[in-house]
Amino acid sequence: MNGFFDIPSDLQHSWLGLIGLHLREALLPVLAGLLIALPLSQLCVRFRLLYPPVLWVTTVLYAIPSLAFFVVLIDYTGQTELTVMIPLTVYTLVILVPAIVDGVRSVPQETLAAATAMGFGPVRRYVQVQLPIAVPAIIAGLRVATVSSISLVSVGALIGNQGALGNLINDANIYNRPELAVNAVVTMAVLAILADGLLVVVRILLTPWMPSGARARRADRPEPEVAAR
Repeated sequence: MNGFFDIPSDLQHSWLGLIGLHLREALLPVLAGLLIALPLSQLCVRFRLLYPPVLWVTTVLYAIPSLAFFVVLIDYTGQTELTVMIPLTVYTLVILVPAIVDGVRSVPQETLAAATAMGFGPVRRYVQVQLPIAVPAIIAGLRVATVSSISLVSVGALIGNQGALGNLINDANIYNRPELAVNAVVTMAVLAILADGLLVVVRILLTPWMPSGARARRADRPEPEVAAR
């Protein structure tokens, strides 16, 4: 298609530059969300009464439209990438917290008992026993959060060209160049597929204790002695 990769100069980036910007704005919030969700989920597992209000708060925050978030944040962070990434970080929590909590709670009690008998403290047991067994559930949550974040970055085009590839959709309307919108949609779809595939590979590498067939179907539980070791 003629002009498919001819990026308007007002975006101040090449096509590859927009891809790099898009990945940065999409993946950093997922990483930040994971860093917040890990300790928060452990608190929810340890104190069960804490989980319902945490889930309620994250769900309510997820229901807030991104544009409303921008309006609140723009007075403090301006028309910057940070204004886009903060809401995306908040949105990941409604996906990651339940995924981690469900994964950690799925660890058999006999596995925890074996780890405790071997002298594992609460923190060591969480890091070396519970999280590794919960990897399939955590990766499943990360896959949803990552694909969602890659899509939502485009909304940043509403605040001063901070939407990375989403800015192409805006310019497609301005310059009457529909090929720019096609470029944006196709590129974001490819990025989402590649990111999802990469996370599947990471899950396979991090769960060598799972039989090959079970990786694709379900998260099998290992024997207590194996998990504790």
